[in-house]
This record gives sequence, structure tokens and C-alpha cells, in this order.
Amino acid sequence: MKRAALAAIAGTSIMLSSASAGASEFINILTGGTSGVYYPLGVALSKIYGEKIEGARTQVQATKASVENLNLLQQGRGEIAFALGDSVKLAWEGNVDAGFKAPLDKLRGIAAIYPNYIQIMSSKESGIKTIADFKGKSLSVGAPKSGTELNARAILAAAGMSYDDLAKTEYLPFAESVELMKNRQLDATLQSAGLGVSSFKDLATSVEVQMVAVPEEIAGKLGAPYIAATVPAGTYQGQDADVPTVAVVNFLVTHSEVSDETAYQMTKQLFENLPEMEAAHKAAAQIKLEKALQGMPVPLHPGAERYYKEKGLL
Repeated sequence: MKRAALAAIAGTSIMLSSASAGASEFINILTGGTSGVYYPLGVALSKIYGEKIEGARTQVQATKASVENLNLLQQGRGEIAFALGDSVKLAWEGNVDAGFKAPLDKLRGIAAIYPNYIQIMSSKESGIKTIADFKGKSLSVGAPKSGTELNARAILAAAGMSYDDLAKTEYLPFAESVELMKNRQLDATLQSAGLGVSSFKDLATSVEVQMVAVPEEIAGKLGAPYIAATVPAGTYQGQDADVPTVAVVNFLVTHSEVSDETAYQMTKQLFENLPEMEAAHKAAAQIKLEKALQGMPVPLHPGAERYYKEKGLL
């Protein structure tokens, strides 16, 4: 009898433990390459969510960034993702050329965060100083169908050019592009990221480089969600002057099957722990609650909507 009672108690304990484990919330954070800005910010979010959201188990997944992230969200293979605004818009529309086979109708917005600056760095010896100088040169435009690559296509098109004008087009993530430039196998790389991206910091301390300007008229031709912007002098070693460029706002996006409470907590904990985000990367200094809804390309998740109503933004 005693053994039976102990067995029954043990069985109940196991069942309660399983029920408790089943009730925990898994949050997979979709980021980008490890040398970009999405990844360190994703790591910071993972720590915040793990500590501040009761029962949350978190994971950070390195990806090819925007386009892959949005497709993974649609498939339910992530709970929150970083993505560029133009990619989010094209995903919602189902733009096949951008890498979306059908409209991604499960996407839901969490917040507008910081702008990605389109930053172009060439080697001094390549002689590339303007976009027109890319003719007959080699350029890395980011991973295929990534948000960066979509930016590269758009900027070249606005300048009256295409990949056909280049001697060679490389479709490589940030770190790999930088390695090729260090080895003098590539003339330039275009990277869409927050200011002070580690890949460019590395490159600028390794070889003599030149920041290539994107003129303001290009921003005018591109239109929303692109805006004219500036890479301030001193952002990278050897950059002694401001460089005009264009920027696109980044968004944190989730999907419709994430619970309202989880989406609420993901939104709330982001904005209530911004110092930790900024400590992970200075790009996060530009994340502002008052700008959280600006230009949102997809419907807000009801959980995020609840937080913004509490804060008086809606």
C-alpha cells in the first residue's frame, strides 16, 4: 500500500512537472548574420525576455535576415523577428521577385525600432567614390533575396544601373564580404545596418577604405519607406566627413498565432529595458516609444496594440 501510494505521488509529481513545462512560453528570436546589428540586439532581447517574461524560454537564431525571417514567421518557425520596412511591405504584398511566393498574411507588427543606413564601403585602390563608379567593378550586395540585397537593387535602379553594369556581383553576408575585400578580391560592399556595424569597423581598421555617398536625389526617387540620411563623420576609422546616404526603418514583427499576452510582454519588455538594448549595440539608442508605430507596414498584433493603448499612443 505504501509503495503504491508513493508511486501514485511520484506519478502525480511527474505529471505536474510535465504540465508546468508545457505551460512555458518558447520565444525564438530571428535575427541576421552574427556580424550585423540584428544579432547582438537579438541576444539582448533574449536575455530580457528570459528574465522578465514569466515561464519564457528563449533562443536566438542567426539567419540571412529580413526575407528569411519573414518567411519563417509565416511558417510559425519563430515568435519575433527583425526585418527592414521595405521587406515587410513586400512580404505583406507577396512580391515574388523579393522572395515571397504569396502574401504573408500571418505577419503582425510589434514595433518600429531604429533606421538601417545603407552603407557602402569601397577599397581606396578601387577608385570607387560614387555609385556611377561601380560600372565595371565588383560589388557584394548581401545574401540573396535579403533585405540588404533588395536595397542594393533599388538603389542601383534609382541611379539608372543594374547588376549587369557590374564586372561581378557577389551575394554574400557582411562578414564574408569584408574578408574578400581584405584579400583584395572585391572592390566594394553594400551593407544595410545600424551605424557602427562591426563588419565595417573591422574593414576600416584593416585596409584603406572610402565611404561611397548615396545622393539625396536617390532618396527622392526611391520614396517611402526610404528617407535621406547621413553617416556622421567619425563613424568608422578614417571617415573624416559626413557621408550622405539613405535609410530604411527596421521593425520587430511577430505572427498572428503568438498569444496576445506574449506579444504584449514582448512589446512591453522591449520598451521598458532600452538601456540593456543600447548596451548591446548603440543603434538601439534610436529606438523610441513615440516612434513605435510610424510607418508600420502590417497590422499590429492585438497584444502590442494593448501596450500602446496603455501608453496613450492609440
